[in-house]
Amino acid sequence: MLTPTPSREFHFTEQDFEKVRKLIYDYAGIALSPTKHDMVYGRLARRLRALGLTTFQQYLQILERGDSKEFELFTNSLTTNLTSLFRESHHFDVLRQHLQEHKSQGLFSIWCAASSTGEEPYSIAITACEAFDSLRPPVKIIATDLDTNVLETAKTAIYSGEEVQKLTPARVQRFFNKLPDGRYQVKQELRDMIVFRRLNLIEPNWMIRGPFDSIFCRNVMIYFDKPTQLKILQRFAPLLRGNGLLFVGHSENLYHANDLFKLKGKTVYELVSPSLGMPNGR
Repeated sequence: MLTPTPSREFHFTEQDFEKVRKLIYDYAGIALSPTKHDMVYGRLARRLRALGLTTFQQYLQILERGDSKEFELFTNSLTTNLTSLFRESHHFDVLRQHLQEHKSQGLFSIWCAASSTGEEPYSIAITACEAFDSLRPPVKIIATDLDTNVLETAKTAIYSGEEVQKLTPARVQRFFNKLPDGRYQVKQELRDMIVFRRLNLIEPNWMIRGPFDSIFCRNVMIYFDKPTQLKILQRFAPLLRGNGLLFVGHSENLYHANDLFKLKGKTVYELVSPSLGMPNGR
């Protein structure tokens, strides 16, 4: 049993922690490391205060009763959303080349499977605009995330001047509008390219349909154990077009799914056989 420290407002036992680990794994497939005691305590203590509770046992009882709204807030609290515009920039170079090589194919569809606060799907949108030299390229993007809070932020498409100004001045001028408070908003044409939806990757039914020319699922698999990863990858494969690309995070690899995907470039994968995906024709 964990010993409460004087700085802790709430008693938090090993049993409480294990219940949290099981709940988040069963609901979202997230495999919390045994070393995450302090992180879990810090994030969930905020929920106890907000609800006026005095013990973790009371909070866990609410979750175990199946309170859907609180489960959503619980999940939001435990998910990490570290992102930035053009993070892992080499991926967008590969995407740009892929779009340009297949321009004749018509409308492109891209799924961003962990959109967080929107920097990734808007980076995809900017890349598409540059590939076609148009603010209205033939590209549609579905951006999903488990966390409803970050989806609301993403929909506003507003970012700090500090973040946006890491881009080239030409990109900022072409794709953003400066707001009176010094922040920047992505231009409407790019926002129109994207549909944001909540989606849990371990749910049995995904409310989206392929075929997709590319799937971005970056820095997500690290939160899942290998069996969960494989199940998700098995569901990605038939949603991709035969010549489609799967982009994963810098610390992720798909060795355990080598019957489905093969490495094309740095953390960029393609199907082992086009027959595993959907036909390439439009």
